[in-house]
Amino acid sequence: MFFRWDWLRPQLTAPIVPTLGPIHPDALTVGIFEDILRAADTGDFLPYDKGRRWGGEKDERVLREDVVHQPERTLIPTLTRRGHGTVKVYAYGLRDSVVDEAAELGTKLATVHGVASARVVRPLGPEIAHPRGTRIQLMEFTTGPCPAPDGSVRPITAWPATVQKTFAPFAETMAADGLAFLHTQMLAGKCGPVLTAAVERRIVGAIGPMEVLPDALGRHQLMPQYFAVLSEVRGQGLGRVLWRAAMSWGQSHGADYQLLQTEVEGPSDRLCRAEGLTSLGFSHTTQA
Repeated sequence: MFFRWDWLRPQLTAPIVPTLGPIHPDALTVGIFEDILRAADTGDFLPYDKGRRWGGEKDERVLREDVVHQPERTLIPTLTRRGHGTVKVYAYGLRDSVVDEAAELGTKLATVHGVASARVVRPLGPEIAHPRGTRIQLMEFTTGPCPAPDGSVRPITAWPATVQKTFAPFAETMAADGLAFLHTQMLAGKCGPVLTAAVERRIVGAIGPMEVLPDALGRHQLMPQYFAVLSEVRGQGLGRVLWRAAMSWGQSHGADYQLLQTEVEGPSDRLCRAEGLTSLGFSHTTQA
């Protein structure tokens, strides 16, 4: 065993695991950290890696020979060759100095591996006074009902063909939110349903794909979705209706929970907080 749990556990201020991202707090064990090291040797997806639903090969891997694991800090570097390449160093530790150490390590490894950038990912606890970056939020489906909202939300395939055709221009407009990528997956038949909202027979909002997969503990997780509403119709409650429809879909299809990442103080962040989700902490990423 590489990791000592008595060293690592106090450093885990938020449930973030390299190459996997946020996970359910109950799954945060030394075993899951050992799994990501073993996967580094094979390049395969772990069975519970949410990235495997898109197919292909696992791009990000842990640089296991460069892991620093000590009683007061743990630095776990990863490498991706996507684009011009990036080294990320996940900096676990209670002292702020861990960020500088991670930046130094990341810069060195970026040079060694010939990639363009190095970043530091710092997990932060939910009690932090002035959070930055992304908030990790937990929606539990086992604590109460999630009724389907009233409103014009349907799977894209349930709309008439003339309405379905408006999804393509909507997706291009919202490409920065991932909707163009989602559209390519939809056209290829590689993803689950996408819920959409229409105004005057034109798609103006979407959330999806809707998929439920088992996590490391065998519990059923509603996978993260792409979620976007045209700016011209914001402020009318369509985002809330879409989100509630997605949560209702997840509960009715057997999901136990969902984890969401929202930009601090962004529209989705404010929505999730208003809906009473549990904040599990934050992830703050900086250039090394």
